[in-house]
Amino acid sequence: MGRRRSVMSEELKTELAKDLGFYETVEKEGWSSIRAKDAGNMVKRAIQLAEQAASKK
Repeated sequence: MGRRRSVMSEELKTELAKDLGFYETVEKEGWSSIRAKDAGNMVKRAIQLAEQAASKK
């Protein structure tokens, strides 16, 4: 079996991590090193962005 496909692109994850201020941690230690709280905030932010994009249509 292949790796599970990520719902978020690497590009989006990187942008969110930079926005939320923990990208430095990702650069040094990888995605698995981020805190659960940071991951949760990333998801919340992605949802906000998706909702904003949807409301502009």
